[in-house]
Amino acid sequence: MQVYHLYSGGKDSSLSAWILTRLGYDVKLITVSFGLLDSWKYARDTAEKLGFEHQVLHLPGEILEKAAEMCIRDKHPNNAIQFIHEKALEEVAKIAPRVSDGTRRDDRVPFLDLSKARSLEDRFGVQYIRPLLGLGYKTVRELTERLFVMEIKESERLEKSDYEVELRHLLREMGVDPLEIFPRRHYQSRVAGWR
Repeated sequence: MQVYHLYSGGKDSSLSAWILTRLGYDVKLITVSFGLLDSWKYARDTAEKLGFEHQVLHLPGEILEKAAEMCIRDKHPNNAIQFIHEKALEEVAKIAPRVSDGTRRDDRVPFLDLSKARSLEDRFGVQYIRPLLGLGYKTVRELTERLFVMEIKESERLEKSDYEVELRHLLREMGVDPLEIFPRRHYQSRVAGWR
């Protein structure tokens, strides 16, 4: 049973991939790119270190442009990140019978509520799997600290492969300082390998 799992190389998506393998799935990691940067390479590096197959999914630049406009309008990234995540899931759902992500119980963004999750499954005839849905931040941190070596830095300084890397880049190209939109002193992780 193959599952295509949205993958950033961070602790949540890495823990989810590990859990999926324990459940017997053949996991293919998928990192989204809009082609502005090659930031997907950090996820590929982590995937190789963890022993997973990895693929880059290129999404149309119009999605990123619309997300940037949302950031500027809202003066906050939440709606834009949610928008990109939903589009990414939809694109993966077009090519796979099972899609997965690393969203957890206490995530606000990105996160599909029950109606959106059911809509994704119904519209595309897929199974949407969220291995961390019942887990909170503290539990995820506890498990990932036992499993992985991690690099933790401020979002602006961490070499990573999530949606916001190219979104921040596009905002800079548009003359907008991302720190006017994204929270300051926000820390994120990237898995560097097995512990």
